[in-house]
Amino acid sequence: METILSRLNSEILISDGAMGTELQKQTLPNGFCAEELNDSHPEIIRSIYKSYYDAGSDIITTNSFGGSRIALHRHGLENRVSELNGMAVQLAREICPPGHFVAGSIGPTGDILEPLGTLTLDEAGKAFEEQALALADAGADIIFIETMMSLEELECAVKAVKKSTRLPVSASMTFNAGPAGIHTQWGVNIAGFVKSAQEAGADIIASNCGKGFDEMIQVVKEMRPLTSLPIMAQANAGLPELIDGKQVYTETAENIIPKVKQLLDLGVNIIGGCCGTGPSHIAAIHKLLRGK
Repeated sequence: METILSRLNSEILISDGAMGTELQKQTLPNGFCAEELNDSHPEIIRSIYKSYYDAGSDIITTNSFGGSRIALHRHGLENRVSELNGMAVQLAREICPPGHFVAGSIGPTGDILEPLGTLTLDEAGKAFEEQALALADAGADIIFIETMMSLEELECAVKAVKKSTRLPVSASMTFNAGPAGIHTQWGVNIAGFVKSAQEAGADIIASNCGKGFDEMIQVVKEMRPLTSLPIMAQANAGLPELIDGKQVYTETAENIIPKVKQLLDLGVNIIGGCCGTGPSHIAAIHKLLRGK
C-alpha cells in the first residue's frame, strides 16, 4: 500500500492551506468551536476540504487542531474527543480522491506544562494518545503535530502518537526570526528542535505558521543541513493587516511563487500554507510543480 513516506521517495507533495482563516470567511456565531463544526456544519468543513483537493493538494489536514480533551474542555466538549476527531477524518475520507491523503491535525493543548504551569506530562500524554487514536481509528494516513512552541510538549505529543498508533508523524514548530536568531516564543532553536523531534520518533520535520514565506526560507535554510528526514514547510501568507476593519493577509498566490521556488531549492519535500493561505495559493503551487 502506497504511503506518504513512500511517495516522498520520488516526488514533492503539496499539503493544504489554512483551515481557521477559511472558517472565518463563513457566517458563524462568535466564539464557535471549530471542531464542533464537524458535527453541526459538516457541509462547511467538507467544502473546505474539497476546495483544497480541487486546488491540487495531495494531503489535506483535518479540522481537529484543538481536538484534544484539554482544549475541548474550554468549550465543555471534553467528552466528545473520539466523536469530533472521528468526524473530522470521516468528512475528508468521504471526498478524498484516489492517491491522496488525510492528515490528522493535533495542535497544542493550550495549557502550560509543569513546572511553569499546572499541566503534567502524564496528563498531556494521555490527552494526545486519546486524540491520536481517534484520528487513526477513523482512517487518517498520518498525524501532523502542528504549531508547537514548547519542546517538552512537542516531544510528549510525538511519543504519544507513536505509542498509540502505527501512523507516521510530522512534528512542526512555529519559529520567529529576531536579533538573537530563530527561535520559538518559548526560546527553542532549530537545532534543538530537530534533535529532539528525531529522538522522539518524528518521521517528518516541519515548520508552520510564522510571519510569512520569507521567514520560512530562513527557517528551512537552517533546518535542512541538520536532518536527512523529509521537511515540510507551511508558512503564513505574511502577517495580517487591518484593512477596512478586517484582518487581511497580503501575500497573494502570485507573489509567494518565487519564495516557494526558493523553498523547493532548499530541499523541502512537502509544501503548503498556514494562516491566510487558501485554495488560490495551493493552486498556484500546484501549477508551479505540475504545470496544471
